Amino acid sequence: MPFIPHTEPDVKQMLERIGASSIEALFDEIPADLRCGKLNGVPEGLSEMEITRLMSERAKQDGQLVNFCGAGAYEHHIPAAVWEITTRGEFYSAYTPYQAEASQGTLQLLYEFQTMMSELTGMEVSNASLYDGATALAEALLMAARANDRNTSLQVLLPRALHPYYAEVVCSCTAAQGLTVETMAFDPGTGRTPAPSTGSTPTAVVIAQPNFFGVLEDVDALTDWAHAQGALVVALVNPTSLAVLKPPGQWGSKGADIVCGEGQPLGSPLSSGGPYFGFLTARKALARQMPGRIVGRTVDLDGKQGFALTLQAREQHIRRAKATSNICTNQGLLVTAATIYLSLVGPQGLAKVATASMGNTRTLVNALSDLPGVGEAFSGSRFHEAVLTLPRPVGPLLEKLAHAGIFGGFDLSSHFPELGHALLVCATETRTDSDIRRYADTLGRLLAS
Repeated sequence: MPFIPHTEPDVKQMLERIGASSIEALFDEIPADLRCGKLNGVPEGLSEMEITRLMSERAKQDGQLVNFCGAGAYEHHIPAAVWEITTRGEFYSAYTPYQAEASQGTLQLLYEFQTMMSELTGMEVSNASLYDGATALAEALLMAARANDRNTSLQVLLPRALHPYYAEVVCSCTAAQGLTVETMAFDPGTGRTPAPSTGSTPTAVVIAQPNFFGVLEDVDALTDWAHAQGALVVALVNPTSLAVLKPPGQWGSKGADIVCGEGQPLGSPLSSGGPYFGFLTARKALARQMPGRIVGRTVDLDGKQGFALTLQAREQHIRRAKATSNICTNQGLLVTAATIYLSLVGPQGLAKVATASMGNTRTLVNALSDLPGVGEAFSGSRFHEAVLTLPRPVGPLLEKLAHAGIFGGFDLSSHFPELGHALLVCATETRTDSDIRRYADTLGRLLAS
């Protein structure tokens, strides 16, 4: 909150009302050995004016880097109207619709969000958000394990070309549930993930489109192969790309079964890593296994339109061990921003964002590839990210680029050592030709020094 409203007399009055002599007495159930005591390292409190100035000065020290890094979080232009509307009191404070009949505005917005995400992904049902893209993928795999009656091996196939942080979250969230994770290798020439040649009986197969390298997978072939093995297909997608790419609901002969991803590109600022939100859509037959909230539309006794939470088990809130999922309320404000963003830009606007980003990345890759020792790692088609190979270690170069005011990309060497000195770069619609030329000139000087 922007300020603390309670004065010392207010606090004293509240303590007297509940029968506590002091704040310390209020928390006397905490054992003495667990209390931190005095905070000697914390300076004296500042006034509002002083703290505002201090934080402004520290923020200026960070500078404003020209960003060429994606890796799962993307700098897109957010129309000013998005957050002007999102932070209105009606949206900003109306958050958890536990009493659905009193939260029609919130429920209608969530219903509109679900409709948009279903249309964007080509699926039949959507939930009302998850915590972020990584946990959305973990929840999607747990959902697939519950829903796949044909194949109960609990084996999950993840592409090696998956975001490494997503893979870590999946392992953390699913290991205790009995799922085993196997990896599908990528082709070193194209960066694509071919269907495994060895026989397996996976419960679920993850297909990332685009994959972590920005490469576009052969989703039709992978989807049909996975279904032939008796697996459910979990699509992990960038929502912006769906404005120009085939929706997962049309992959292969039957389409994907579950679609998930990170919603940050849809109106959420980078903001030092969050908060973001995840989305999840699926075929209607799987709706009862979906985690989180689902909002439905109905009519009342007078025939008037109304909205209500539906298919949400009470165990999500009060019986953790028996719950289908422990996702309850989450990221409602970010979902509000996404709904407003999609409403404002529309299908054509989102397609322009996608195509402009693809064009800028092509320009960036061409400019950097002209430098001595720099080349493209893969020949496969891509969306708005690409992997470049450099003639020297990436980490020190990125540090020097940062000193020059450029956020140069994501160092892949620790997560994908087989690629050598590899750098993942991204250029969204926010980058200009002068930004790209500045990056190329600066990197060229560093490589020549």
